[in-house]
Amino acid sequence: MHAITKNAFVSHQKAFEALQAQAPSIEKIASFFVETLRAGGKIIFMGNGGSAADSQHLAAELVGRFKKNRRPLASIALSTNTSIITAIGNDFGFEEIFTRQIEALAKASDVVVGISTSGESKNVIGAITKAKELTCKTVGFLGKSGSALERLVDSALLIETGDTPRIQEMHILAGHIICEMVEAQLT
Repeated sequence: MHAITKNAFVSHQKAFEALQAQAPSIEKIASFFVETLRAGGKIIFMGNGGSAADSQHLAAELVGRFKKNRRPLASIALSTNTSIITAIGNDFGFEEIFTRQIEALAKASDVVVGISTSGESKNVIGAITKAKELTCKTVGFLGKSGSALERLVDSALLIETGDTPRIQEMHILAGHIICEMVEAQLT
């Protein structure tokens, strides 16, 4: 076995073990989602780079379907509208691309999810801060503990590793578990 392959499997296994310790956080986040959707709110995701892709992926699982054919569940990813992102970035700066959207779209009945492997993304921190001002519930899908985002959010999913690809893999696994739990309770 090639060393890169072997190392990837070993680090993935360690990250998976770290995720298993986060089962209570996964269940808490799923309950936030269920409560919000039952109350007519929506789930708003955001992140940069790979975390932007994860945001889009998880929003699609809720609006489309995960495993069951069911009614669409209200969710949006703030990284999908390039006109909004580039206009805000140009006129207000990159740090405002999510905050302005939260201010425009979020209601107190919503859950706002910031996905950041470092937990230090300034544009996500700003948007979570704005979401808290609007009294939204806030969630962070993060890497190691101790980040600025962890200190801000109502519930944090922490993947205790410094290996970004492994963190992202665990974020999607946790997101899929949450989607399955949401579907089980809302269908």
